[in-house]
Parts: sequence; C-alpha cells; structure tokens
Amino acid sequence: MAEPTTTTTYPSPLLKELQENGFTVIRSLLTPLELSTLRSAADSLTALARAGSWPYIRTVGKQFPPWPSVPPADGSGIWGVQHLLHPDLPLPKEDKDAFLKLYFSPALLAIAKQLLPEGTKDEDLVMELFNMLVRPDREFSLSWHRDDIPATCSAEEEKERLVPATEPRYHTQWNLSLVDNDTSLILVPKSHTRPRTDEERAAHLFEPNMPGQLVVALNAGDVAFYDNNILHRGVYSSQKERTTLHGSVGHVAGASSGKRARNVLQHGVGEWVERCDFSALGERGEAAREVAEGMRSRLVKMGAENKNVGFSLNG
Repeated sequence: MAEPTTTTTYPSPLLKELQENGFTVIRSLLTPLELSTLRSAADSLTALARAGSWPYIRTVGKQFPPWPSVPPADGSGIWGVQHLLHPDLPLPKEDKDAFLKLYFSPALLAIAKQLLPEGTKDEDLVMELFNMLVRPDREFSLSWHRDDIPATCSAEEEKERLVPATEPRYHTQWNLSLVDNDTSLILVPKSHTRPRTDEERAAHLFEPNMPGQLVVALNAGDVAFYDNNILHRGVYSSQKERTTLHGSVGHVAGASSGKRARNVLQHGVGEWVERCDFSALGERGEAAREVAEGMRSRLVKMGAENKNVGFSLNG
C-alpha cells in the first residue's frame, strides 16, 4: 500500500513561496516619490562613506564583520554602508527620516508579518538590521555561504541547524533595490532546508556557475525576501551602480530564545539603538510610533540577555 501523502497549507502565498523556495520577490513596492526620496538620501550617505566620513562600512576584500572603519588605502572602496537608523548619521533630518519611515513602513511590516509564524502581530516584531549594499571601486564577490552556518560544517551539522520548510522562521531578511538591473544576489533555490550536496560541497567557494543557481533580478522598487541560510553569494560590479537597502525583521520567539542574537548583535546595533528618535513616525499616527518603540524594546531586551555573542562567520 502506498504511503499517504501530506500537503502543507500556508496562510499566505508569499509564505508558501518563501518556505518552499527560500525566497520571494515583490515588484514595485515603492511609489516614484518614495524612490526618489530614498535614492537621494542613499546617494548622500554613500558619498560620505566613500570619503571616509562615516565609519560604519563594509570594505572590499572583507566579507563578514567586523569591518575596518575607513575605506581601503588601495582604492578598492566599499561594498556596503552600515546602520541606516543610527542617530548620528551625518545627514539632514529629512534624509534620516526617509530611512526610518521605510524600515518601519506599514507595507514592509505587513509582508514581514506574512513571512513570520502564522498569526504574527505588531507586538511580536523585533527591530533588527538596516544597512545598504553599494557599488565597489573594483570587482568584488562574496563566496557561497549561509549567513549563520559556517562552510566548514559537516552535512550532519548543517541538517541540524537548518529549519525544515514546514517549521516557522523567526526572522525575515530583504533586499530592496533603488536602481534598475540589480543582479548581484545569486542563490540556489530550495537549498535553505537541506545540507549542501556533494557537488556543492566540492565546488570552489567562488564557483561562478553553481548547479541550479538563480540570479535574482530586481528593478527600482522591487524587494526580495529570502531565508538568510539559503546557499547564496553576492557579485558586485564596479561598472554598474548598486544601491540596495538591506534589512531584517525578527520575531520575539527568536529573540527570546537567543536564536537571532548573534546574527543581529554582531553588527553592533545594540550600541546605539536606544538613542534613536522615532518621533517622525508620529506623522502616521501615534500607533505607528508605538509599533517602532515596541520593536526597539524587544531588540534591547535581546541584547541585555545575550552578551559577547561573537561572530557568525570569518573572512
């Protein structure tokens, strides 16, 4: 007699796609005005970071934190800018508020709630990371990796640490492009729930044609949500602009269990988050500001309960 088959049902088509494939793409999330405002703020901050006037950067030649606080002396540049919600961001208030309103936007949080455990409410959300990925001054690539599982792990260790497609995830990570033709994110669909195959394990860390890989192509205003332990890499061209907002939102169950602590706190967000000014969110009503305050308080609590978390990966 054949074994009965079971079918998993999902409350959201987006959650179904994320759980089964490891990523989902939403097109044209932003209005033209939002795009223009954010692009202006992003360009200003990127110029300051390239000039050495903002110390929280991702430098070419180093893939994982901690990063140096000044661009490389060889002129290779940066590939990212950290902490877009930092209270000391050297930008006009309207630019800082543009980043703030985007991270806590009802549209993004509504998607996040669909991708977190069923029934997630505003009071379950945790503020996590908000950074930016940019064009380097020379060609630069990230190796194939999972964000919180070292490449040195055995297949058995990978299987133990990966979350099955049928189980809830306590965070969601996203890339939102502010320019057209962003093709930097490359991933292997469905690899977020299984150990690497023998072929993937034997492949070079910078293998340009991993079997089954997919280039996630985004235009301005498109956003890709993905499991951060999907097998993925980034390929950065010095000849093509990239301005991609890169954020994550957590669930209180992941924060209280400590499962998200290292991935989030290793970036140093806990050092400044209590000084953030969320008053601009009051333009949407007091409830919107209270959502952000609650998300921050849950991040602060996670930091208080998890000290000296170290770093997820090296390199």
